[in-house]
Amino acid sequence: MGIYGDHVLPRIINRAGATGQTPELRKRACAGLTGDVVEIGFGSGLNVPHYPGTVHHVDAVEPSDTAWKLAQTRVAESAVPVERSGLDGQSLPFPDDRFDSALSTWTLCTIPDLPVALAELRRVLKPGGKLHFLEHGLAPDRSVQRWQHRFEPIQRRIAGGCHLTRVIPDSLTAAGFILTDLDTFYENGAPKILSAQSRGVAVSP
Repeated sequence: MGIYGDHVLPRIINRAGATGQTPELRKRACAGLTGDVVEIGFGSGLNVPHYPGTVHHVDAVEPSDTAWKLAQTRVAESAVPVERSGLDGQSLPFPDDRFDSALSTWTLCTIPDLPVALAELRRVLKPGGKLHFLEHGLAPDRSVQRWQHRFEPIQRRIAGGCHLTRVIPDSLTAAGFILTDLDTFYENGAPKILSAQSRGVAVSP
């Protein structure tokens, strides 16, 4: 990815991902996680302080060495054991039916082959296992959608391949997940093209 992608972007995300509404949104996304958890797009560990006491262990999937280094203080202070166990959400190094829960926050927008990654999550989740997600994507308003489509090529270059126009809930149902909780909204204080959010829980049958 080069110096920007490998070293600069993870530091930008580390700072931006802890501002404004995001800590509260992360807390809401983590609520209800149980047992053994796989978190894809672990980043610099910004979700770690919000893991509930019902979580036993977290396997972190994170490709960036820089992000993992930035996470070390949070990991060391966590009451929940966290282990970096994978690098690629499209190829998870775990056996079938391994996890009780999965977590993804602002990650599904960047994965190149999203259907493959979602199939992998279904594979490693136990039957009835729950994917907790918090993602941005295509806005509900057509006027905002037009600007998202215009800006997306730039966004993908400056934000690590981030797509603005994915409809994450639809992708989850297409992958066979059952949505049991869904909240869609604009995050306050951010441009609408970047802040159309979906937060919810998807169950693997």
